Amino acid sequence: MARLMKIARRGFLFGAAAIAGGAVFGWWKYATPYDNPLLADLPEGAASLTPYVVIDGAGVTVIAPRAEMGQGIHTTLAALVAEEMDLTLAQVRVIHGPASYAYYNAAVLREGVPFAPTDESWLAERMRDAMAIPAKFLGFQITGGSSSIPDAYDKMRLAGAAAREMLVRAAAAQWGVAPEGLRTEGGAVIAADGGQSLPYTALAVAAAGITLDSAPPLKDPARWRVLGRTQPRIDMIPKVTGTATFTVDLRLPGMLFATARTNPRLGGAMLGHDATAAAAMPGVERIVPLPDGVAVVARTTWQAMQAADAITFDWGPAPYPAEQADLAGLVAGAFDPAFQDSVNRDDGDVAAALTGDLFEAAYDVPYLAHATMEPMSAAALLHEGRLTVWSGNQLPTQVRAEGVALTGLPPEAVQVETLLMGGGFGRRAEMDVIRQAITVAMAMEGTPVLLIWSREEDMTHDAYRPLAMARVKARLDGATLAAFDFHTAASSVITSQTGRLGYNLPGPDSTIVQGAWEQPYVIANHRVTGYRAPMGPPVGSWRSVGASQNAFFHETAIDELAHLAGVDPVAFRLAHITDEPSRKVIEAVAAMANWGTPVAGRAQGIAFCLSFGVPCAEVIEVSETPEGLRMTGAWAAVDVGRALDPGNIVAQVQGAMVYGLSAALQGAITFADGMAEQQNFWDYAPLRLPQCPPIAVQVLELQRNIRGVGEPGLPPAAPALGNAIFALTGQRLRSLPFAQAVSFA
Repeated sequence: MARLMKIARRGFLFGAAAIAGGAVFGWWKYATPYDNPLLADLPEGAASLTPYVVIDGAGVTVIAPRAEMGQGIHTTLAALVAEEMDLTLAQVRVIHGPASYAYYNAAVLREGVPFAPTDESWLAERMRDAMAIPAKFLGFQITGGSSSIPDAYDKMRLAGAAAREMLVRAAAAQWGVAPEGLRTEGGAVIAADGGQSLPYTALAVAAAGITLDSAPPLKDPARWRVLGRTQPRIDMIPKVTGTATFTVDLRLPGMLFATARTNPRLGGAMLGHDATAAAAMPGVERIVPLPDGVAVVARTTWQAMQAADAITFDWGPAPYPAEQADLAGLVAGAFDPAFQDSVNRDDGDVAAALTGDLFEAAYDVPYLAHATMEPMSAAALLHEGRLTVWSGNQLPTQVRAEGVALTGLPPEAVQVETLLMGGGFGRRAEMDVIRQAITVAMAMEGTPVLLIWSREEDMTHDAYRPLAMARVKARLDGATLAAFDFHTAASSVITSQTGRLGYNLPGPDSTIVQGAWEQPYVIANHRVTGYRAPMGPPVGSWRSVGASQNAFFHETAIDELAHLAGVDPVAFRLAHITDEPSRKVIEAVAAMANWGTPVAGRAQGIAFCLSFGVPCAEVIEVSETPEGLRMTGAWAAVDVGRALDPGNIVAQVQGAMVYGLSAALQGAITFADGMAEQQNFWDYAPLRLPQCPPIAVQVLELQRNIRGVGEPGLPPAAPALGNAIFALTGQRLRSLPFAQAVSFA
């Protein structure tokens, strides 16, 4: 490899641009590096060797650029650095990094290129690599899209390797020896003869003055001692002991508490309100106007919520059709060439092939709320020309931008503290509660205020998973699927979500067809068309985004076609898929579930989806009881390319399945008079413990590229359950949630 550019110590060492040849990622080959954001505020005696590593007298701190929302990412990110520094996880502390473009996420844009993940051609790979350039200039420090591990895999290992190399060179200089003979172990540099050692803490300041002029070598995975093994979650003990700090737990000296009420007809105006009674209630400090409502500030959250309930409002109309049937009509009416958004796949001659005896079916899914266990919340303090925002968020650079826009302060005067999240699922990439907290802080200058939404405010003011529909036509030629014409319609998540952030992204919305067009089925005549329905209520990224609905449409249709052809559903899928990792996960999950071995009174359904580059196959088993249908078993197999923490991957897939099954059973947001009708967990119920089947997960490592796994376990869950219900009862369900048509125990 050609000599790499010299790296300035104060620059951002590791980006996400590919070096020519594609062998090494993370070293800049274009533009100017971002500054290391840690250098501006280092305490005395501390040294930052890279933007990801700080060493002080207490030891090594790893800076995690992605948010921890229950997915275990802080543990794995810390392991990437610890491995290269020859440390154990117990020897490092992990904190979330500051809001900085230096921590931008390049991998999150790779999903949007118009190439299927199974396409590893030169052009496809170059296009994916090129996404690092717009990602760098956008500077989004975002957690989402199952991108944290793919983005961090090379850059954080390089950060650890560079820190180790600097420390070794510092020790060599102190001893007056060549660095080549030195080794590291347990947080110390050890002399070649093993007779003396220097701890990292004693070398850090000197190491920070050393400049590297080439990429340090990375460990061979065969030598890994931390990565590739299940690790104890670093956040587990504080969470189970109640000492972890989520946003709702934050307490600061002199803190007041607030809640908000805004128009439940989302996007509608507040025409008027009467807060006279609320203002006179005990503990109430102030009523703060918001753009479409008010916030109540009080001495306790309960006082604030009680006072908010005492306010009478005159809400304006919704800027979208007010009734559920009309909203469904918007989507149903979008199956028209005038609303066509994309044709990402058009193999063969579908129109010519769709003759004779055809299969036709229509499918639909409702709006869904994120329903995070921790309601939306944020705290803010404006004091002496500086703004600090505390929140569990998925996009800290945007939080900082909101602070700049609202207060007029320069970016360096806005500090973002990203706390642990009680669930994110895409919801905490939204800025609504952040803007409200900053607005309240401006009205209460000098006083920190923690704003917490009620569960009802949260559920009725979401950016929902879109209501979506599909129309499928297909033709079988014996046991072979000869033609498959898939049409799907939904309002645009990209337009809605980025519009709320102040961006306008042109072109088709890939999320409308996500989880459909890139599926590795080999069909001679195969077309996938997406239609952009007119906008209804605001929509946003919901765990697995478009794949969450399209896998249900796609895999229910595939299952119907298998039964129509008289072919076993597993065999039918394998007959139409040549991609080896995809075949292997289907074969693995079938073996795990003892597919094809009947159990009296029970039946199984299978579904497959390739999403976020991860092939995932799942089997759900159901039985019929006097109280209704019961799930008695669940199995999943995924291929992530390289499993850095197998136990955490298993937990992620299990959690995604539970989230998907919750929606499949009974999840639905419906609208009346422009307002969401469901308001709390009693009418938007998650899966309960007695309903949850035992879930077994197998992790495969056949893919060439490493993948993230926060979302891929969700899409196959609903169709696998629906296909199991059909296998047991003969009833084919084409609409979610299933509780509309069948009863569950």
